[in-house]
Amino acid sequence: MGREGERVKGMGNWLAGAAASCAAWLLARLGGWDAAMQAVFLLMGLDLLTGSLCALLGKAAQGERFCSRVMFSGLSRKVMMLALVMLATALDTFLSTQGVSRAAVIGFYCANEGMSLVENAALLGVPFPKSVLGALEAMRDKDSGAK
Repeated sequence: MGREGERVKGMGNWLAGAAASCAAWLLARLGGWDAAMQAVFLLMGLDLLTGSLCALLGKAAQGERFCSRVMFSGLSRKVMMLALVMLATALDTFLSTQGVSRAAVIGFYCANEGMSLVENAALLGVPFPKSVLGALEAMRDKDSGAK
C-alpha cells in the first residue's frame, strides 16, 4: 500500500472514531440505549417508512403526494422529539428523579408514533375495527381544528 493509501485509510479510521464519539455522546444525552429508546427509534422509523409509502401511493392524509418539504418537516419533528428526551434526561439528573421525566416523555412519543403508524396502516388499506378508525379520525379532525 502506498503513502496515499495509508493516508486514506488513516482518514477513514479518524472519521469512524469521530462518528463513534458523536454517537456515544448523543446516547449519553438521551439517557442510554435501553428498551425505551429502542422502542421510540423503531416506532419513528416505522412511521417514516409507512408515511413515505402512503405519500408514494397517493394515500397520504389530506391527499398529499411525496414531497421533500413534508419529509423534512416530519424529520424535524422527530429531531425535536429527541431533543425533548434529552431535556427530560437532563431534568431527571438535575432533580435526581431516576428517569421519571425521561420515561414519561418517551412513553408519550411512543404512543404518538404508534397512533401515527396505525393511521398510516389504515390509509394503506389495512383493515381495522370501525371504532378504532372513528376514534383516530375524530382525533385528527380535532387536531386539525386546533391549528
